Amino acid sequence: MKRRARTKRHPVDEVDYETLADLRYHIRRFLRTREEAARAAGIEPQQYLLLLQVRGLARLRPVTIGALAERLQARHHAAVQLVDRLAERGMVRRRRAESDRRGVVIEITRRGAAVLRRLALSSLTELRTEGPALAASLRRLSRRARAAPPTPRRRRPR
Repeated sequence: MKRRARTKRHPVDEVDYETLADLRYHIRRFLRTREEAARAAGIEPQQYLLLLQVRGLARLRPVTIGALAERLQARHHAAVQLVDRLAERGMVRRRRAESDRRGVVIEITRRGAAVLRRLALSSLTELRTEGPALAASLRRLSRRARAAPPTPRRRRPR
């Protein structure tokens, strides 16, 4: 019986669980704080994310339900429901697309923009205090990932 030769593990092949856990902790802590801030402002966290995407995408391209679903990583119908709820509250509005009259474009209203601005400023303030720890974890993982040799992909059985 042939013995397999032992291969030395390169230190970068090891998974840095501590840093991964630290990064995940800082991300979750930031997101939880943002969720609480959204609720305190009278909207749901997903509604805040939708407002942010509408405002962030508006200069780049017309904001459609499909684009919002992609940016939120949500199903189309879930994005429709979020838009419906925000439209009922006067925070977004729908209008016909100029290029294709069948299409619908989502726009933020003054009321939605005011709520979004308060939440965004709060996010930036929090990032000033919490951001350095998050960035440090990300830098450690990024350095380690760049130094690691590529991992071969396993083929799936057919």
